[in-house]
Amino acid sequence: MLTSLSTVIGTAAAQVPAGVAAHGPWGDGAYWPLFLLFPLFWILVIGLLIFIGRRAWRRNRRWAAAQGGEGVLRERYARGEIDETEFRQRLEVLRSDQLR
Repeated sequence: MLTSLSTVIGTAAAQVPAGVAAHGPWGDGAYWPLFLLFPLFWILVIGLLIFIGRRAWRRNRRWAAAQGGEGVLRERYARGEIDETEFRQRLEVLRSDQLR
């Protein structure tokens, strides 16, 4: 049984063309640089996503800092977290602090 299997493998290997046996199914190796493009593509995609995410995060932080106390107070009033009297009291306090 072992000898028949080795003979079958040997005859199959003898029928493979020399170019395929020496260089594999990619021929003479002229296409190997294409395999570098796939990881490079994904590295660029991931890098672009990280770049866009960080830029959006920074822009959001700058917007929140520029919004100030009155903007935050307006948002809380609009969401219903505070009522009108509390909104007006806090707004008065904020504006009096700004005048100092």
